Amino acid sequence: MIGRSLEPGKDPFRPRDEDEEPLEAEVPYLSAIGALLYLAQCTRPDISFAVNLLARHSSAPTRRHWIGIKTIFRYLRGTIDMGLFYPYREKRNDGKLGLDPKRQNAPVHGMAAGHVAAAGAATAHGGRHSPISLHQNDNDVLMGFADAGYLSDPHKGRSQTGYVFTMGSTAISWRSTKQTLVATSSNHAEIIALHEAVRECVWLRSVIRHIQGSCGLKSTTNEPTCIYEDNAACIEQMKLGFIKGDNTKHISPKFFYNQQQQSLLKIEVNQIRSEDNVADLFTKSLPKSTFEKHVKSIGLRKLSELPRL
Repeated sequence: MIGRSLEPGKDPFRPRDEDEEPLEAEVPYLSAIGALLYLAQCTRPDISFAVNLLARHSSAPTRRHWIGIKTIFRYLRGTIDMGLFYPYREKRNDGKLGLDPKRQNAPVHGMAAGHVAAAGAATAHGGRHSPISLHQNDNDVLMGFADAGYLSDPHKGRSQTGYVFTMGSTAISWRSTKQTLVATSSNHAEIIALHEAVRECVWLRSVIRHIQGSCGLKSTTNEPTCIYEDNAACIEQMKLGFIKGDNTKHISPKFFYNQQQQSLLKIEVNQIRSEDNVADLFTKSLPKSTFEKHVKSIGLRKLSELPRL
């Protein structure tokens, strides 16, 4: 959606240069950022990274940043009929996923107003040992994807954390934010990102468990929730736990909270290919084809793409 360079001098969204004029006061930069943040947090996760990138410069925006804002608005204008689609699907009598032939006239639920409401309406079940297609998930399967964009902010040496949790192939919780610590390596950045994803996963599981208990439903949080990560070293470290060695002695032990949750069988961290990790959408600028692929993978659909029954 937006293109940028990681070379500090060529990045169009770098902080204001000393000899650069600030944006005029009459330009509604802060109002635009506020409106975009609302969309990014509720129904349009595809703009989360771009909005987070431009919101960093709210105190001293320039004409370059305003051009980025207008680029996002043009993208939204071209996809004005796009939103998160939560389909009604159930296991058929033959054990396959989809609408039961006896219920062909059942309603299909459409665009949702917010991801928290969707989380409350769904249930969780995990424990998968290998990546499965996002378009073949049961409605009650909670899956997570975590990723980090190393040195996403080269001006301050900070990386980007991104994660997304899906149910029934559609996102219900997501985040794109700049890390508060300076990561010394890509592995360090991935550990921090996975830590944030695990914290969110534990909360989602507690919400689901509370709703199921209040409604008298059978609990589906007894199995661990699968979180996919594309960094092999990070996954191996989560299995071994904190080891004070030359490569990890500078990493705070609190980030190995993930290993404790894995040993308690609340989560299960599995590896996924980088090109299949939809959390990339929240950590970096992507080529158009990859961007559109991940947008579809998290359940964003246009009205023209919805099934007609």
